[in-house]
This record gives sequence, structure tokens and C-alpha cells, in this order.
Amino acid sequence: MIAFLRNTWRGLTSMRTALTLLFLLALAAMPGALLPQLSLNRAKVDEYVAEKGWWGELLLKLGFFEVYATPWFAAIYLLLFTSLVGCLLPRTWEYFKQMRAKPVLTPRNLSRMPHHAQAELDVTPDEALGKAKKVLRGWRMDSGEGTVSAERGFLRETGNLVFHFALLGLLVSFALGKMFNYEGQIIVQANGGQFCNGGIFNYDQFRPGLQVDGTDLTPFCVEIGKFSAEYLENGQPVGFQADIRYQSGGDLASNTWKPYTLQVNHPLRTEGDRVYLLGHGYTPTFTVTFPNGEKRTQGIQWLPADQLTLASEGATKFDPPGITDSETRRKNQIAVTGLLAPTPLLHGGILNSKFPALDNPMVAVDVYRGDLGVDDGRGQSIFSIDQKMVEQGRLAKVARKNLALGEEIALDDGTKVRFDSVNDWVSLQVSHDPTQIYVLAFAILIILGLGVSLTVKRRRVWVRATRLEDGRTLVEVGGLARTDQAGYGEEFTRLARAVLNEEKS
Repeated sequence: MIAFLRNTWRGLTSMRTALTLLFLLALAAMPGALLPQLSLNRAKVDEYVAEKGWWGELLLKLGFFEVYATPWFAAIYLLLFTSLVGCLLPRTWEYFKQMRAKPVLTPRNLSRMPHHAQAELDVTPDEALGKAKKVLRGWRMDSGEGTVSAERGFLRETGNLVFHFALLGLLVSFALGKMFNYEGQIIVQANGGQFCNGGIFNYDQFRPGLQVDGTDLTPFCVEIGKFSAEYLENGQPVGFQADIRYQSGGDLASNTWKPYTLQVNHPLRTEGDRVYLLGHGYTPTFTVTFPNGEKRTQGIQWLPADQLTLASEGATKFDPPGITDSETRRKNQIAVTGLLAPTPLLHGGILNSKFPALDNPMVAVDVYRGDLGVDDGRGQSIFSIDQKMVEQGRLAKVARKNLALGEEIALDDGTKVRFDSVNDWVSLQVSHDPTQIYVLAFAILIILGLGVSLTVKRRRVWVRATRLEDGRTLVEVGGLARTDQAGYGEEFTRLARAVLNEEKS
């Protein structure tokens, strides 16, 4: 049993196993990039599963839509971490001992070396060895009786260790980041809408790390000013831009606002958080004039149903004023639902959109009256009405019409619904990752360590000087590259010629 455990440990901590696990980790992470993930877009996952049928159900059961939270991904991650630690510690100790050790003694027969040169010189052995030491200045050297041993290229192993330790640090930083990071999305109205990072309830969606409870978020505020978008002729967006103001840190106490131009892939970085501009949509504003003459104006964002034309769907809901009886109030609530066309296209009375920019927008509205179900204590989507209320007859459609800006529709009880205006909204993402600097540093070290390990080569040179009977000195030079290296023959030839006085060093 002990032998089995020892052999298993040796196999796990071998560099071959570490590289295999690294490949498996990259392979296991691919579904997270290719498939929609539950943590990012549950609706897309549901759509994908419904479209693929049994195959989608199988992928869902196997965790391919929440890759980074699956046991099999964690198992690969932990095995790779263990393998790297078990592999690197012995290698580091061996490297430390090699650095303190003297170069290898000169072999008995230098002519058997892969690189060899010799010459008879009219100098003494001491003079020949002194010349060799000057030529090999900068190499790790050790002198013996009539010999000089030198070696170079220890930085290769240094780079190798830096690469693997940086990889280990990257894994640790990534794991810690998943524990202490948070990420949230929020829709904010343009032209004056504000968002403050004061708590998780300010977000539409919020994904905390394992150690984040949402009570200690980085405080800052953002105010959205003018929003602008550029499109190609086919409606494809070229770029989004929002002029914003923000305050963080000491600015909150002094109520000082700083300007910033927020663009896609150019986030606002403040107090360790990043604010990204993800996209945008439209908010139609309606005014409902009730039979008693009182008015209510409401603007709620509608959700793009077509990303190319930004034709948007939604529901704007109103409570009747001046009614204290809850039962009567619930029977007279108003919901304006339908389709918003930024650039309208009418075909046989059917409204659609032909371009995403605002150009005389129109809405095709269905007006519902009755109990919206917003008072029963259950959460309800702001983008739609509760269809159960419609099925139960508690909410009924009372009017339908296409409206241009400023037009209105009258209901049977005298209530009027007017289409007032359209405003932009922007979708923001706030990301907090306290380990991002460490991830960047380790990533740079990985590149540097890999570069050093690939460019620097271990090589050795030995010189022996032997006194001949005729008074001359036989000088032999042998060379060995610890690893294959194109060009070492040229380096050895240059060193040998310098040592043998065939050219200047």
C-alpha cells in the first residue's frame, strides 16, 4: 500500500502530469467560452437547452452551463495545483544545490566530447590556463591541476522555475479572485440617471464571490449624461459612448463630480472597481390621464427584442390616483405593453423597426386594465405583465393602436394614454477583482520566464593544459551543451580559437 501511494505521488508530481493537467484545464474551460453560462445569461441557457433537446439536457446535467462551479473542473484545478507544488519544491531544492556546487570536473578524455579542439602552443600550462580564464570571464569556473572547468546558462532553469511558480501564483490569484470578487449589472437612464454602488439591491443582477455578502461594496456613484451611438447602414453598431460624471473616495464627502467618457472596452476604473458600458436600449414615456383629470407619467426601460434594429418590447404600469380602496384600485390598474420601433416601418398596419437609431419613433401598444398582480408580494418582471392574471380574467386588454410621438389613445371609460417621448438607457457592468494586479503580474512573469527558458541554454567548457616532452604545451578544449541548441558549435569554435591563441578573445 505504501509503495502504491508513493508511486501515485511520484506520478502526480511529475512535470509530464502537470503539463497534462494544464492541457485538461484549458480543455475543460472551453465550454465556458463557447456555451452560454447560467451565471451570465440564464435566458440564453434555457433557449439553448430547448433548441438542442436531449443533447442540451445532457449538457445541463453535466454542468457545461456552469463550468467553473462544477466538481470536475474543481478537481482538475486542485490536481494541477497539487502537481505543481509537489513538482516545483524538489526542483527548487535541487536547483539551489546546483547553484552552490562547483562546475563538473574535467573529463579524462576530452576528445569524446561533442565539441573538441586542441593545439600545441609555445607557452607554459599556467599561461595557457590563465588565457582560458580570461576568455571564459563571466562563466562559473573552477580550477584543478592543469584544468579549468566552466559552465553557463543557469538562468535557463531560473526562467523555468519562474514560469512554473508564476503559473502557480496565477492559479492561486484566480482562486482568490473568485472568492473576493463581485460583478453586477444595472440599467441606468441616460440624461440624468444615477447609480450608486451602495448595496446589492441597487443592481438588476449581482454575482458575489464566495466571501462577499454585499455589505462592504466599494462606494462610488455614477451619473449618466448624454448617450450617443454610431451605426453602419445595415444597422450594425460601430460604437457606443456615454458622457458620465462620477465620484468616489474623498469626492463623496465633498460632493465633487469628475467627468469621464465611457466607451465599450474602455471602462471607468475607480477605487479598484471597473465600470463597463455593455449596451443600450430605449425607454418610452407615457402619460395616462384618468377620468378624474389626474395624470401619471411613467418611463420604464423596454427590452430590445431585435438586437439589429432595437425593436423593443416592454410594459409600463400605472396605479390609478385618488382611490383608497385596495380592491377598487387593483381593478383599475393600467399597463401599456407592445412594441417600440426606433425607426418605424409600417406594413399593412403592422409596426416594425428598420434601423436602431431614433428617427420619428412609434409604438404599437396594447393597453390592459385590471389587476396587474403587483400587490400580492411576489416579484414580477418590469418587462412584461403577469399572463396568469390575463388567463384568470382579472386583467383584460381594452385598447390597441399604433402611436407616433404626441399621439394618444382613449379608453372606454375616458382614460387617455399619450406617447410622450423616448429616452436612452445604458447597461452598465461593475466588476471588482482585488487580485487582478497579481494576475497581471504573474502573467507577465509567465511570459518572461518562458522566454528566458527558451532562449538561454546550459553549456559547459573544459580546458586541459599538458606539458609535452619537447617543452611545448598541449591545450585541449572540450564543450558540451546540456540541451540541444542551434549555434552552440559557433560559440564553442569562437571560444576554442581564443583559448588556443588562434584569434583574439
